[in-house]
Amino acid sequence: MKKDTFGINMKKYCKSHEEIMTSALSDNEITKELIETHREKIRIVQHERLVHLIVTFLVAILVFFLMDLALLHSELGILPLILSIVALILVGFYLYHYFFLENTLQRWYVILDKAKEMLGEYVREYHG
Repeated sequence: MKKDTFGINMKKYCKSHEEIMTSALSDNEITKELIETHREKIRIVQHERLVHLIVTFLVAILVFFLMDLALLHSELGILPLILSIVALILVGFYLYHYFFLENTLQRWYVILDKAKEMLGEYVREYHG
């Protein structure tokens, strides 16, 4: 079995869990233990999302600092401009991953509501 070199692949991790939950929902195989596992996965992804939000803001601050260096201190040459462009690209990737995590969590909240409703533990209040 091939191991992930740099940690787990979050997209595969989320897709795998979501397939398990949607399959259990469609086959009417929801249990309290499965709901608790789903809640734990939600907590894990929420933590991942928070970390990515913090890192994204820090890298964005770095972009502004580097752009300040590039624009106001031209004696430093082109290096601050190149670094600010690289950091800006990095912010783009962080935002992409953050929105992936956010959208995944929103789908998982709906799955949790449906699972709880299936067990008779939940009454929908939102009818949107």
